[in-house]
Amino acid sequence: MFVRNFLFFAASCAFAQQWTPELSMKVANLGAVTTANGWVAWTESRWVYDKEKSEQDTQVMVARTDASARRGLGKGSAPVISGDHVYFRQNGAILRAPLAGGDSQRVLEWRGPLGTFAVSPSGKWIAFTGREPDAEREAARKEKRDWRVLSSTPPNHEVWIAGAQPGAVPRKLWAGDRHASGIVWSPDEKKIAAEFRVSPYADDSASSDVYEIAVENGAARKVAATNASERQPRYSPDGKHLAMVVSADPPLSPGDDRIVVVSEGGPTRSLAPSPDRLPQILGWTADSSRILFLEQRGTQDVVFAMPLQGVPEAIFAPAGAMSIEEAGQAALAFVLETSDQAPEVFVKSLKGGDPVRVSAANVDLPKVPLGKTETVRWKSKDGTRIEGLLTFPVGYQKGKRYPLVLNIHGGPYGGFSETFIGKSGLYPIATFAAKGYLVLRPNPRSSTGYGRDFRFALLKDWGGVDFDDIQAGVDFLIAEKIADPERMAIMGWSYGGYMTNWTITQTSRFKAAAAGAGMSNLTSQTGTADIRSNKVAAFGAPWENVAYYTQRSPITHIGKVKTPLLILHGEVDERVPVSQGYEMYWAVKRIGVPAEMVVYPRTPHGLREPKFLLDIMQRHIDWVEKYVR
Repeated sequence: MFVRNFLFFAASCAFAQQWTPELSMKVANLGAVTTANGWVAWTESRWVYDKEKSEQDTQVMVARTDASARRGLGKGSAPVISGDHVYFRQNGAILRAPLAGGDSQRVLEWRGPLGTFAVSPSGKWIAFTGREPDAEREAARKEKRDWRVLSSTPPNHEVWIAGAQPGAVPRKLWAGDRHASGIVWSPDEKKIAAEFRVSPYADDSASSDVYEIAVENGAARKVAATNASERQPRYSPDGKHLAMVVSADPPLSPGDDRIVVVSEGGPTRSLAPSPDRLPQILGWTADSSRILFLEQRGTQDVVFAMPLQGVPEAIFAPAGAMSIEEAGQAALAFVLETSDQAPEVFVKSLKGGDPVRVSAANVDLPKVPLGKTETVRWKSKDGTRIEGLLTFPVGYQKGKRYPLVLNIHGGPYGGFSETFIGKSGLYPIATFAAKGYLVLRPNPRSSTGYGRDFRFALLKDWGGVDFDDIQAGVDFLIAEKIADPERMAIMGWSYGGYMTNWTITQTSRFKAAAAGAGMSNLTSQTGTADIRSNKVAAFGAPWENVAYYTQRSPITHIGKVKTPLLILHGEVDERVPVSQGYEMYWAVKRIGVPAEMVVYPRTPHGLREPKFLLDIMQRHIDWVEKYVR
């Protein structure tokens, strides 16, 4: 049984202090967890903001798997344990530090763009992806002639190798016409498997193939030659098998993936399907008999073991949400959080036993009351079973109706899981609960964790069954006499922003709406975004299916909007360009409905600056308080 042996928040705590966005900013984010040789390494990130600063500070941490000898190694990212050292990135360099203690050393200085890296099993070599500095490109930038020609060949990352000791000179191992990433070493160190795709552009991410490169001479062999997307290569410890994830052919954005194994002297084999058909390979068991992978199941995360013959078995399914980069051969190391527990790093032996907490990033947070979060289920318009997470107000009284905040996830092929409601994010769930609001986070059709067919139901129906599923959840809370139908707000980011815009053109039941980085015009967004293939594969190009693009665009139905709308958008967002926000803003203003738009400079599709994040959380609260309360 999982022992909750770190910070516990209870909704019934008798404290006067209320959860606030400022308190959320104090919650550390943890990630990049890895374990080997009795040690664990991870990163801890904290927001830093004062009069002149607005940034994130990320530190690399290490500890023994029994939680002893914990220490920080300084700023960095992407730790890798090999032998008696931990390696990590720091800006354009790769450093290593003795696990038992001692100063870090720079083992690689790289002046060009640096991608992923992998340390060989013996700790003798480092392989990495990147490219050399481009003197001509830098000169063009300085001389103000740095125009971009979209039809030109993009600068791809190459594969390099260097000795894992200070002063080693990198050797270019592979340079071709494809972009390299995701490299792993074979156990005998004679080969490197890597992902290669057509270009580094986001819209080409599904074009990846897996190649093997001979370390001796750089000869490359394509492991799988299909139109599917092949990625996540992982060698078995005995070196006899190479596992990878392969998509359907052709790949489609909802995802329909299988684990495939290429064996020495044998055929390529597709293993049994995983429950959600979206496996994330974590590694192999030490005896090379099973592949460990992670998938979401409903609102929780589960580790499965896939045998080379037979069906997968769930081997670890704790309450809450997990984040795992890879599995060690002896243990799992992961970030775990629940709705009422802040994230920490744990280690669990693959032989059994309870997880052991090895980090202490959030144990000193103040014990402030949190609203209770439960999984709720309802039937949609066509009878399909839908679920979501419902957070109750602090001090909730049964039989009393409360104002509702409806929060819609992005993707659309994403999903809400049981993450800590008090941490920083675009939507201050804990603060809304502290102020007396219900918060519903539905997982409608398109969401991960409910199987392939559930996701694919939305492939050609944006704004259709997902709208029905979400509104049925709202109806359920009203029918249960929990939500007040006269006091409701809706909000979401990215696809959640699109659904917010779409919803207020279909119903006036919400008194306030906030659309973050939301689409308003599917035709113009498809033509200006950095990812277009997801919609083109589903609907055809805009000129091939004019009726659909027009009918499912919120801007087409703008005359029906009556809900006051807050629009939040990053100025350099390439995924949903800021023009989408402008189109919606000016249209809503023109028909006389209250609207406000805030544009955040330097900001892409995801937030990077804490002052902006804090502002967004507070604006969501203020907008709802103004029109709903």
